[in-house]
Amino acid sequence: MPTAKGFAAPAPNIALEPFTFSRREPGANEVLIDIKFCGVCHSDIHQVRDEWGKGTYPMVPGHEIVGEIIKVGSEVTNFKVGDLAGVGCFVDSCRKCPSCQKGLEQYCEVGMVGTYNSKDKQGNPTYGGYSNLITVDEKYTLKVSPKLDLAGVAPLLCAGITTWSPLREWKVSKGHKLAVVGLGGLGHMAVKLAVSLGAEVTVLSTSPSKEADAKALGAHHFALTKNEEHFKALKNSFDFIIDTVSAQHDIASYLNLLRVDGTMILLGIPPEASLIHNSPLVMKRRRLAGSLIGGIKETQEMLDYCAEHGIVSDIELIPISYINEAYERVLKSDVRYRFVIDMAL
Repeated sequence: MPTAKGFAAPAPNIALEPFTFSRREPGANEVLIDIKFCGVCHSDIHQVRDEWGKGTYPMVPGHEIVGEIIKVGSEVTNFKVGDLAGVGCFVDSCRKCPSCQKGLEQYCEVGMVGTYNSKDKQGNPTYGGYSNLITVDEKYTLKVSPKLDLAGVAPLLCAGITTWSPLREWKVSKGHKLAVVGLGGLGHMAVKLAVSLGAEVTVLSTSPSKEADAKALGAHHFALTKNEEHFKALKNSFDFIIDTVSAQHDIASYLNLLRVDGTMILLGIPPEASLIHNSPLVMKRRRLAGSLIGGIKETQEMLDYCAEHGIVSDIELIPISYINEAYERVLKSDVRYRFVIDMAL
């Protein structure tokens, strides 16, 4: 069995440390990937610290994985040794339920198998991309184009697809006015992708320092939400709002910014439940929706689109030994816009 080297959290609220473990030899339909880069997602921090209450330790985080295939199983047909490949937030699902049959494996009714902090169908713990190797079924492996910077591709496997999926589900395109709430790892990808699809994009932020960044990313407008006059002036302005914020905030106030039949799509999950009055929805036939990552087919479509349009995430490369410091900086929003671990550093 291949020996993998990585970093793991030995227990909740304890710093990540070097961890050596075994990966399985690729089965008939599996590939072995030499991981080159892995993005650092805020959800990694939530899970490492057991803030979602499902932690299994030692935990090797990481679900924004890109690398090179170094071994393939005897029945693999879609990949060969030397191909670039990616792995996102899950590595398996039941494959039989209505959601899986529709290519919506992220909504698997049995439960998708997470890339880490989960258990595979044999009951073994899954370990993620803060490591140098991973073995994955080819059906849950993505093709990565050599046209793009590989490190910048890594966050597309979570931040990219999480914002791409609602943009395509609601068919956001030219002629639509869209607001993005929050300009972090998810928000900056929402801006890039929505602008490329032709939408008129406004970034809504509590931080005035984000205006220059928003414009540099392609946003057409910026509004400071702490400014009451600016906020009121946006009433009934948008066809869509993509809310990327995972901290507690007043969702109801943003609903009033939607036009008749407008839709607000929630991507973040704050730690506490939100209270929303029915009135903003009822009076303008508005809709409040949510969206979770994307299925394998949709993720591949996103990667192909990004390769065609030259879209990657804005990143800061770090060695894996810097991961604990990176976590603290993520919590302070001190990164533009995604840390990516370079496994060679």
